[in-house]
Amino acid sequence: MSTAARTAHFDRKHTDDLIAFLAASPSPYHAVQSAVERLERVGFREVREADAWDGGSGGRYLVRGGALMAWYVPEGVGPATPYRVVGTHTDSPNLRVKPIPDTGSAGWRQIAVEIYGGVPLNTWLDRDLGLSGRLVLRDGTTRLVHLDEPLLRVPQLAIHLDRSVNDGLKLDRQRHLTPIWGLGDTTEGALLEYVADKAGLDAADIIGWDLMAHDVQPPSYLGRDRELLAGPRLDNQLSVHAATAALAAVAEAGGELPCIPVLAAFDHEETGSESDTGAQSPLLGNVLERSCYARGGTAEDRARALAGTVCLSSDMGHAVHPNYSERHEPGHHPLPNGGPILKVNVNNRYATDGVGRAVFAAACEKAGVPWQSFVSNNAMPCGTTIGPITAARLGITTVDCGIAALSMHSARELCGAEDPYYLAGAIKAFLEG
Repeated sequence: MSTAARTAHFDRKHTDDLIAFLAASPSPYHAVQSAVERLERVGFREVREADAWDGGSGGRYLVRGGALMAWYVPEGVGPATPYRVVGTHTDSPNLRVKPIPDTGSAGWRQIAVEIYGGVPLNTWLDRDLGLSGRLVLRDGTTRLVHLDEPLLRVPQLAIHLDRSVNDGLKLDRQRHLTPIWGLGDTTEGALLEYVADKAGLDAADIIGWDLMAHDVQPPSYLGRDRELLAGPRLDNQLSVHAATAALAAVAEAGGELPCIPVLAAFDHEETGSESDTGAQSPLLGNVLERSCYARGGTAEDRARALAGTVCLSSDMGHAVHPNYSERHEPGHHPLPNGGPILKVNVNNRYATDGVGRAVFAAACEKAGVPWQSFVSNNAMPCGTTIGPITAARLGITTVDCGIAALSMHSARELCGAEDPYYLAGAIKAFLEG
């Protein structure tokens, strides 16, 4: 942990708002909507990719599916002004509905799902699940849907029928993860009819959808002293929320800045970022370039701006697990409420280097928040983030950070209740340059 004095006192209102954000955001599309609502309150306005952009000051945002780009142009900045980018992602591992969803077996009506991302399968057993996502209509418009009610359940086999279950549960991804949602014969189109009715639509008008299951148990404080936060999709909606709050605070304060603060919330990080809304797309690069050109810049100005640009890639990381401490690096044991973590991997699974460490440490010191270091045990494979992708794609200095958590990628994760506030403070200081 850093030795800097801790001056940022925990404000529970931030975590209360995070809980509301998580509850309202069961899908990437809803996460984008929740972030947009917070940005619009402080004057951000939407721009569209097909329209010409103006170079005036103020906050702007662009939505593409489950991705959100937002930036604030201070008064008087030139076309070569560098950017301060916070990179996050809106998606989380879950169960997603297949194109032909209605199925069943042995008198049960079921919904066919496909596994999205790196899911610990057992965490989705015996949970009451709702459905959410987006519907695509014949006229090309989309409609968000959020059925936050117990509709589905993936029942575990009773121990009487599997006496060896406690010696090692093995789930077949095709056969054992199909949720039930009733009794009777399979009826083609039944799920779509149900969803359409709940959304106030005619099923015949729906020609496409992206639907997924979510745990309907709400996020909550946990522990004797309510010092922990348990909830779904902390990876990585916690970072999306923190970055949104930080960008909104910078924009609301106004004034002169030496940089242009940017939020880049991508989709599909959990499956490799290879999509038109993922970090491997040209989306962020295009936004930075067009913002430069809209302010009268040239290719030379763009190159100069990127040369001074820094990206803070914010994603969840691992707290030391009390029951499996041998899986962690012995000299690095991040704990909840110890502040954000600086993520380091010399094989570039994380993008942090010495320069990035200095930027991160300076931001935390300015914000008065503690911070910790994370590195993987040499015997354990290390995960990765959008950080290395962004650094390689744009050629900009990038540093990886996050929040220490347990149960990452589970249907329900756990972190410190103070850390979201500390992370938002560090991000705000970073965005201010």
